[in-house]
Amino acid sequence: MSEVPEGPAPDGDAPDSDVVELATKVFDLARRGESELLAAYVDAGVPANLTNDRGDSLVMLAAYHGHAPAVVALLSRGAEADRANDRGQTPLAGAVFKGEDAVIRALLTGGADPEAGTPSAVDTARMFGKTDLLELFGAR
Repeated sequence: MSEVPEGPAPDGDAPDSDVVELATKVFDLARRGESELLAAYVDAGVPANLTNDRGDSLVMLAAYHGHAPAVVALLSRGAEADRANDRGQTPLAGAVFKGEDAVIRALLTGGADPEAGTPSAVDTARMFGKTDLLELFGAR
């Protein structure tokens, strides 16, 4: 009788429980805006563009929860400013929806495109009558 190996399946389908635990911890750091710890994990090898089961990136989670310093830390480590989740939403559109001005500015400085995503940040600003943001985005 052979032993069943622990860890991932030979075909790689089942993630290792330690990997899942680490990913959960890193996603929680992004949600809480713990930018120094988050940066340390990325510096140690966690992908800056890590996404969860809904396609939400670390930047998306930090942006949606209003943590501009965490967004800046991730972007400076190579995270994509416009990486959309599985629903086509971008971090910038989420920040517009939540009214997170510091995050909006951090994302724009990091290269975010206000026209990216569905709905885009421009579309979201229009929906909520945020004319100041439409001006910032250069939209009409």
